[in-house]
Amino acid sequence: MPFKGFTDTETFTQLPDSFFHHLLNEIEDAAELKVTLYLLWRIEHIEGTFHALCETDFNDIGLSADEVNRGLEKSVQRGSMIRSQHEADVFYFLNSPRGRVAAEAFAKGQWRESAKILSAPPVERPNVFKLYEENIGPLTPLIADMLKEAETLYDPVWIEEALIIAVKNNKRNWKYVEAVLKRWKEEGRNGQKDRQSADKGSQRYTDSEFSEYIERD
Repeated sequence: MPFKGFTDTETFTQLPDSFFHHLLNEIEDAAELKVTLYLLWRIEHIEGTFHALCETDFNDIGLSADEVNRGLEKSVQRGSMIRSQHEADVFYFLNSPRGRVAAEAFAKGQWRESAKILSAPPVERPNVFKLYEENIGPLTPLIADMLKEAETLYDPVWIEEALIIAVKNNKRNWKYVEAVLKRWKEEGRNGQKDRQSADKGSQRYTDSEFSEYIERD
């Protein structure tokens, strides 16, 4: 079945410039290319501080076990990845400043407990376009531009939470969501006033400063 193309509502993974300047021209083995790209994608989505994968994490990229092993070996030899071992545990880190520090710490026996919870694939968080369409309404070109701008101004988690608040209050319009985000940016999202229950947090945004958005459909 042919690929239908990329969409405006999916997330994109950043790749380092050196991948295109050096690795893309040097890598000839498809297995090495696949494991390198997969590692770059997965570590971008790993929450926490331990950004590494074990060999079995590469099982779902269309390669046999031998091909995965070959790709990893070549990546380590090339220097794009670092293999770090502590006792029987082996993990692969990106050869970056943070990756080198993490690989050394793991080899010394640190972060071992964190490593045990990394086998599950990353949870795919819906992006702002998908969240808007699912909770607010159809995506127009104007709204799409406003959402793109919002992504540059606010944390994606903030946008998601503001959308949830709008839905709970049955105020499904972007101006309401934007008003909540502006309030958080001005007064702080992580202050003591923000450490309330979800119900109290939703009720907070029915006060006078949001009344123009609450009273209007």
